[in-house]
Amino acid sequence: MDSFELDGNGAGQDSLPPPPPVPPDVVPIKAESEPAKKKVARVPMARRGIGSKGQKISLLTNHFKVNVGSVDGHFYHYSVSLSYEDGRPVDGKGVGRKVIDRVHDTYSSDLDGKDFAYDGEKSLFTVGALPSNKHEFTVVLDDVTSNRNNGNASPDGHGSPNEHDRKRLRRLYQSKTFRVEISFAAKIPMQAIQNALRGQETENSQEALRVLDIILRQHAAKQGCLLVRQSFFQNNPDNFTDIGGGVLGCRGFHSSFRTTQGGLSLNIDVSTTMIIRPGPVVDFLLANQNARDPDSLDWTKAKRALKNLRIKVSPSNQEYKITGLSDQFCEDQLFCLKQKSMKNENGEAETLEITVYDYFVNHRNIQLRYSARMPCINVGKPKRPTYIPVELCSLVSLQRYTKALSTFQRASLVEKSRQKPQERMSVLSNALQSSNYGAEPMLRSCGVSISSNFTQVEGRVLSAPRLKVGNGEDFFPRNGRWNFNNKKFVEPTRIERWAVVNFSARCDINSLVRDLIRCGEMKGIRIDPPFDVFQEMNQNRRAPPVVRVEKMFEEIQSKLPGAPQFLLCLLPDRKNSDLYGPWKRKNLAEFGIINQCMAPTRVNDQYLTNLLLKINAKLGGLNSMLAIEQTPSIPVVSKVPTIILGMDVSHGSPGQSDVPSIAAVVSSRQWPLISRYRASVRTQSPKVEMIDSLLKRVSDKEDDGIMREVLLDFYTSSGKRKPDQIIIFRDGVSESQFNQVLNIELDQIIEACKFLDEAWNPKFVVIVAQKNHHTKFFQQGSPDNVPPGTVIDNKICHPKNNDFYLCAHAGMIGTTRPTHYHVLLDQIGFSTDDLQELVHSLSYVYQKSTTAISVVAPICYAHLAASQLGTFMKFEDASETSSSHGGVTAPGAVPVPQLPRLKENVCNSMFFC
Repeated sequence: MDSFELDGNGAGQDSLPPPPPVPPDVVPIKAESEPAKKKVARVPMARRGIGSKGQKISLLTNHFKVNVGSVDGHFYHYSVSLSYEDGRPVDGKGVGRKVIDRVHDTYSSDLDGKDFAYDGEKSLFTVGALPSNKHEFTVVLDDVTSNRNNGNASPDGHGSPNEHDRKRLRRLYQSKTFRVEISFAAKIPMQAIQNALRGQETENSQEALRVLDIILRQHAAKQGCLLVRQSFFQNNPDNFTDIGGGVLGCRGFHSSFRTTQGGLSLNIDVSTTMIIRPGPVVDFLLANQNARDPDSLDWTKAKRALKNLRIKVSPSNQEYKITGLSDQFCEDQLFCLKQKSMKNENGEAETLEITVYDYFVNHRNIQLRYSARMPCINVGKPKRPTYIPVELCSLVSLQRYTKALSTFQRASLVEKSRQKPQERMSVLSNALQSSNYGAEPMLRSCGVSISSNFTQVEGRVLSAPRLKVGNGEDFFPRNGRWNFNNKKFVEPTRIERWAVVNFSARCDINSLVRDLIRCGEMKGIRIDPPFDVFQEMNQNRRAPPVVRVEKMFEEIQSKLPGAPQFLLCLLPDRKNSDLYGPWKRKNLAEFGIINQCMAPTRVNDQYLTNLLLKINAKLGGLNSMLAIEQTPSIPVVSKVPTIILGMDVSHGSPGQSDVPSIAAVVSSRQWPLISRYRASVRTQSPKVEMIDSLLKRVSDKEDDGIMREVLLDFYTSSGKRKPDQIIIFRDGVSESQFNQVLNIELDQIIEACKFLDEAWNPKFVVIVAQKNHHTKFFQQGSPDNVPPGTVIDNKICHPKNNDFYLCAHAGMIGTTRPTHYHVLLDQIGFSTDDLQELVHSLSYVYQKSTTAISVVAPICYAHLAASQLGTFMKFEDASETSSSHGGVTAPGAVPVPQLPRLKENVCNSMFFC
C-alpha cells in the first residue's frame, strides 16, 4: 500500500483538514458500491432435449419405482443431544442408537407413540410433530456392547460369565445413565419430494430425501448391519471372502432414493467393503504380517494394526476396545492385585504384585497355551491399564479395514467381487425381498411403497467411430475393440539413440531387443540397435532404490556420448517395484529422457505390440486416430480452435491424512487433433478436491498456474491460435460439489484466460464424469452386458439437469459400470447428439490400448499423470502409521511439498502413457 493511502480504519485522519459543513437541505445520495453488478452464481444447466442417434435397445436398470402416498404431511426434524449423568457429552459411537431405542420404548406414550428415524448422531425425524418442541428424558442402559456379535461366542464355550469375572472385567459403561434432549429444529414438507420430481430442487427436497435414506440406514442398523454411508453389510460369513493380510471382502448392498424423470426410485446395488478378519487376535496378526508362527510377529506393527479394534474376551464374553499392548510379555508384566481376604491395620485390602500370566493361570484357573511369551492386550485407560492375555481375545465381526490395500489385495478383491449381469440381477432381487422394506413402520407412515420390478428404460447404441491406421487404411472397431495385426501405426516414430537398462531382471536381453526391433518394423517404427545394455552391478542390488538409480545413471553418463532419446528399463518386480518412482523422477525431472519400464516375465509379440503402443505415443507418434479428426470434420470442434481438458485430483488412501493430494490437468494440443495430449501436475493440501493452482498469481504481471502453461502450449502447438472453445471434463466430484466446479474452478480458468489477454472471451463446456455411482444396466433376457456405445438419457436421468449414462466399452468380465456424464454448462450450444457423439469418440482415442475405454481419454490420462508423478514423492508410508480408525487431520493444515517440474523436452510429451 502506498504511503499516502489511508489504511481503511481512518488512521491518518488527524493530518487532514476538517470536512466542509453540509447545508441543511441536502438529501444524501446513496453511494453505489464498486461492484454494482452482483456476480450471479452459475448453476447446472437444464436438459435441452434427448438424443435420437443410434439403434434403439430395451434395457432394465437396478432402479425400483417408489410411490409416495402422503404428500400433504410433514417430516419434523429434531436435534438430539446425549450426555452422561454428570453432563459429559457422549462420544462413544454406536451408543446413540441404543439410547434412542430405549427412549422410544420407555417413553412411547409421552411421544404420542411416534416412530423415529434417527441418523445415529445428532438428528432425529418423525412424521408429524411430537407433543412439544423440547423433550428431556433419562434412560438407563445395562450393557453397551456391539449388536454385531452373533457368530462370535467365546472360544471355550463359557457363554455366561461368573460373578467374579464380571466384576474383574467391568465394562467402560456398564449400567450407565444417559440424559437425552430432543429439541425441534425444522419442519420439512413431504410435498418437496414431488417438487423435486418436477425439477424444482430445494433444500427441503434434499432434506426430505435424506430422511428417507436415514430410514433405510436405521432399518439396516436394527438388523445388526455395519453401515457405510448408504451401504449395509450383514454379519453373514457367506458374504465374506478372504483377500489376504487378515482382511476380508464383505459383500453387502447399497440402497438410496433418487429423483428421476420417471419419478422417485430406489437404487439398489451390490456393494463391497473391507473388514478385519474376525476370530482369535493371533490368527489375524499372523495373516496380517504373513508370518509363519507367533514367534516371528513384529509387535510394533501389531500394536498399530490392533489399535482401536474391538474384541470379545473369553470366558466372560465382555466386549472392549483395544487401547494398546503391554510393554512386557505376559509372564513378566506385573500389576497390583487387591487381596480382599487380607487387610492391613487400616482395614484396607492388601495389594499383591503379580504377573498377568500368574493371575490368569493360578487365580482364575484359566489355562494359557501360548500367551506367556507375548505382550498382553491393553483395554484400559492410559493411566489405568487393564491387561488381558492375547489368546483370550477374539476380534468382533464387521469392523471396517480402512487402510490402503496392497496391489495383490486389490486384485483379489476385484476378482472375487465380480458378478455376471444375470447373477447380479438375481442377487439384487433377493436383496430387495429380504430387506423387507414393506414392513418398515416409518416408510409405511409416509405412505411409501416400493415396486419389486427392475425399471425398464430405452437406450440407444451409437455406432463406433471409424479409425485411421498406417498407410491411409481405414478401420472399423467391432464390439469396441480392434487390433494392429498386419497394420502399421498411423504416425510411427523412429528410435535412434537408445539403450537398455537392466535392474537385475532375469531375461535374455539379446532376444528381447531382436524381437522388439522386429515388432517395431511390423508397426512402421524404425528401431536402430541399442547403443548399449547397462546391467546393474551385483553389489548395488541390496542398496536403497534411490541409490540403485543414482549408480545406474552414473554408469549411463560415463558410457553414453550424449543424452539418449529413449531408455528401456527392465524391472525385477511386475507390480509395485520401489525403483519405479526414483527412476521416473530421474529421467523426467532431472534429465528429460523418455523411458519405458517393463517386467520381462511373459514376453510375446502381443506384449511387445502393447509396449510399442506406449513407446510410440511417448515419443510423439500416434497409433491410431479418428477418421473425422484427419479430415477434419468433428462437429463444432473442427470449425473453431478448441482445447479439450481432462481434470482430476487424486488423494492419499483413506487412512493417510498427511499425504498431499495431486491435481492433474491434461490438455489437447495441435488442434484440430483431439488425440494428442500433455499433462500439468501439481500437489495441493491433503483431501482438498477443488484444484487450487489453475491460476497462481506470483505478482500483478505474473501467473504461474496450470492454465497458463496449458494455454500457451495449445497456442504454440496449434499454429499460434488461441482456443475460442474450451471443453472441460472433470472427474471425481460429487453432486454436492458441482456448484464449486462451476463457480470456483471455472472462475479461476476464466481469470487465467483474461490474464493472458483481457479481450479474450472463450466459450466453455463443463462436463463432470462419474464412475462412482450405483446405476447398472442389463439386457432383458440376455446373459451379456450392454453393447459398447450404449447411451441412456431418459427415465432414470435427473428430472431437470442435463445428464446421461454412457457404456462406451465392452464389458468383458463382471457387470459393465456405465459412466454418468453431467453437462453442467454449455456456452457453445452443442446439439444433444453431437455432444454425446463427441464424448463417445473420446473413448476411442486412448493411445495405450486397442479398445474403447469406459471414460473419456483425457480423464484417463489425468489419472495416469497424477499417479505417475505421485510416485516421485516417496512419502512415508502413512498407511502403516495412521491408526485404522480416524486419525485424520483437518484438510489444508500442513505446508505441501511441491512436485519437481519436468524438463522442457518431456513436459509436453505423453510421458504418462
